[in-house]
Amino acid sequence: MPTARRIFVGDIQGCLEPLERLLVAVDFVRGRDRLLPVGDLVNKGPDSPGVLALLMRLGAEPVLGNHDLHWLKRDCVVDPRQRAWLAAVPIVRVLDDVILVHGGLHPHWTESHLAQLGPAEVDYAVNVRYCDADGHRPAADWPPPGPPYRPWDDFYRGSKRVVFGHWARRGLVVRPHCVGLDTGCVYGGKLSAWIAEDDRIVQVDAGRQPR
Repeated sequence: MPTARRIFVGDIQGCLEPLERLLVAVDFVRGRDRLLPVGDLVNKGPDSPGVLALLMRLGAEPVLGNHDLHWLKRDCVVDPRQRAWLAAVPIVRVLDDVILVHGGLHPHWTESHLAQLGPAEVDYAVNVRYCDADGHRPAADWPPPGPPYRPWDDFYRGSKRVVFGHWARRGLVVRPHCVGLDTGCVYGGKLSAWIAEDDRIVQVDAGRQPR
């Protein structure tokens, strides 16, 4: 029997067709492999309902991103089943060796802290890009703010590898302690996956861009 794999997928943003091609490229097998998207499942792309339907059918285990929270707040998910499924998705998933989060982690957060994030901490987890050593964020992320602000993962000292998205300008990030998978599919870039058991990146081109 082939070994079960965990396949982490970058920001999908409603781009159903690239997601379908990526699943073929990684040879995803339902019932064997686990599918773990990094959040921002919906919003800017051409078929957000189609993405949600596919992820639900495959038993995906995503985390929520800022665009997913925006859709839930604005009641943009029309199908009641999809709305209920999306609303039940957590902000963070802590696995044996990996932490999955959309934006990033505060330098002072412990693993036990992740089980009970308040509203301000949820906002941080789905939106942080730059921070200082004490976790303070700059007023804006663009243009790059400069010292003392650096990418949040420069200050991460946890023992588990963090998989995240949310940062299309930065693109693919592969470091010993983290993997960043937002490669701007919805902007015409690529949709990326990290297969944890193989420590391997697989990418497909975005194809047609949304209007």
